[in-house]
Amino acid sequence: MNTSFLYEMLTTASVSGNEIALQKKVLDYMTPVCDEIHTDENGNVISILNPESSCKVLLAGHIDEIGLMICDVTGDGFLCVKNLGGIYRSTYPGHKVRVHTKDGIVYGAVVNNRSLSDKKDLNNSDLLVDIGANSKKEALQYVEIGDTITFDTDYRELKNNLITGRALDDRTGAFVVIEALRLAKEKGCKIGVYSATTVGEESGMRGAYWASSRVQPSMAIAVDVTYATDYPGCGREGDVRLGNGPVLCIAPYINRKMNILLKETAQKLNINLQLETESGMTGTDADKIHYSGKGVPVCLVSIPLRYMHNPDEVGSLDDIKDCIELLSEFLCSISESISLNPFNE
Repeated sequence: MNTSFLYEMLTTASVSGNEIALQKKVLDYMTPVCDEIHTDENGNVISILNPESSCKVLLAGHIDEIGLMICDVTGDGFLCVKNLGGIYRSTYPGHKVRVHTKDGIVYGAVVNNRSLSDKKDLNNSDLLVDIGANSKKEALQYVEIGDTITFDTDYRELKNNLITGRALDDRTGAFVVIEALRLAKEKGCKIGVYSATTVGEESGMRGAYWASSRVQPSMAIAVDVTYATDYPGCGREGDVRLGNGPVLCIAPYINRKMNILLKETAQKLNINLQLETESGMTGTDADKIHYSGKGVPVCLVSIPLRYMHNPDEVGSLDDIKDCIELLSEFLCSISESISLNPFNE
């Protein structure tokens, strides 16, 4: 896998609703590889292999991240913000941030004081960003209402082939779906592959719905992150560990035959699969894809992640590589005549 491009993705801001800078990099990266590449008005990029095939498999990994958006400026020049996606407000006070403007990055720091540090339930109104401006008029010379904000953090390599960085959720999944297409092509895949880097998952999962509506796939695999349980105080059920392989979801509307085929593929490759269960919605692109068109058979493959939606998430390069290998082999193992109808078994 091309780790360098993964790191390029991790260092490019892509707050929900402001994904185009990163999507343009995906376009440049994938255009020489795929047979066709489509974009849409919503900001999705869909890389396509074998568009003539009647069997169309949609791979979806969302490329947006959580963050903040400027909604006002105080008289003395501090930026007022609202959340885009499920942020932990307590992680922001005292932290360096980047404001992404039409003219480039403006750096800032989130206001902190003792009373904020002691406050249990922070609101958006508690988060003010200091960019060094002395007045509202001066601040608006550098930023605009609607500009997005991310933590001022970078990726780092850790021990045991782990990495830490902002927005591994879901840059890693978006990376997996395009690398799986690249590897499937190398292996001689014959069926149609539609690798979508989708927008807006963190703010309504809209991108996946529109991508699926356009592609009208025979089946779809959403690739996202899931909560690892191998760190203190995680508070999650199950046993999901970093470096122990991709995670397969078992849920009422997840297609059982697709899960069986993925398990068989993992056994063939000697890749360990971990399991998680959901009793209802998964909170991923799979939910919206499943309800598109006439009802798309879906499954969910996830990458274990520690500290989700925090300034520095932690994941495993081994899990990412195994996920790419698993999906590429899955794509090569199915034929155009495959039926996922449970009544045809």
